[in-house]
Amino acid sequence: MLDITNTALFEADEAQPHADNAASDAALLDAYSHAVIGVADRVGPAVVRVETRKKDGKGRGGVGSGVIIAPDGLVLTNSHVVDGARELRLTDAEGRVMDARLLGEDPDTDLALIRADSVRNLPTAPLGDSKALRRGQLVVAIGNPLGFESTVTAGVISALGRSLRSQTGRLIEDVIQTDAALNPGNSGGPLVTSHGEVIGINTAIIMGAQGICFAVASNTAQTVLSELIRHGRVRRGFIGIAAQTVAVPRRHARAADIDNGSGAMITTIEHGAPADTGGLMTLDVIVKVDGEKVTGVDDLIRLLNADRIGRTVTFDVLRRGMLRQFDVVPAERVSTRAAAAAK
Repeated sequence: MLDITNTALFEADEAQPHADNAASDAALLDAYSHAVIGVADRVGPAVVRVETRKKDGKGRGGVGSGVIIAPDGLVLTNSHVVDGARELRLTDAEGRVMDARLLGEDPDTDLALIRADSVRNLPTAPLGDSKALRRGQLVVAIGNPLGFESTVTAGVISALGRSLRSQTGRLIEDVIQTDAALNPGNSGGPLVTSHGEVIGINTAIIMGAQGICFAVASNTAQTVLSELIRHGRVRRGFIGIAAQTVAVPRRHARAADIDNGSGAMITTIEHGAPADTGGLMTLDVIVKVDGEKVTGVDDLIRLLNADRIGRTVTFDVLRRGMLRQFDVVPAERVSTRAAAAAK
């Protein structure tokens, strides 16, 4: 005789794990949804649409996104969104339109700071610590892609410490890679953690690729923000050379007791520039700046920062295979856009 009671109990026992798994999956999905919804509710009101006006005052120019970081109307966005425009218009999540002006921009990191005029007590989003990020961490992007206002997408941190070439040719360091969907119009909008902290400013996509998008790290934005507020620009050192990355022959590296496989070779020097007065010459290969290794042009550009402007900096160079040291005092580099504006 078949024991129906035992069979029913057995079937119930088998069904229980499936029910538990389904409940667990539903709970995880619900937690994910709540995290994204929470970010959208907290940070969404601080995200604005950024429009530039054409020089003739007719029609609109570029369109992108921005994030309000101070209640008196300070907004972070991309340099390529504002593109040097002085007259800007912001639209918040509630449709309120605000005139704004450009306070400063840094094309080398693709960041810009603007201020909404005659507005106070705006909703803000805090800048977080991008160094605390981990691969696989949940992030949310908010912006206005292709004209669709207040769009929210979610994904993960795909990679950290990427480098991205800016429109000026300078390398942007410590870039965040994410698979949160970005499209034209997202530029300048925030990349946000589940805690509601802005850890990146969305800046670039690779056309034709899927799930490969980039954001300038919030720690880079903090540095640029500080410089723009204090000086209206980001100061960088200038020594008046053109250079290219070259390999360092192994015999020269051994003879000089250095471990460089490459360095920055000077190809031209401006007459009377800091490098010229400091004794550097064409064909010198720069291998260190103040004791920090230089493996190419990008390292040299990175090391010529604001801290080295106006003070003596020691350059280690290979000249005809021999290691020599020269003291150079970098000046402040004037950007091409600033120079054009001064004319």
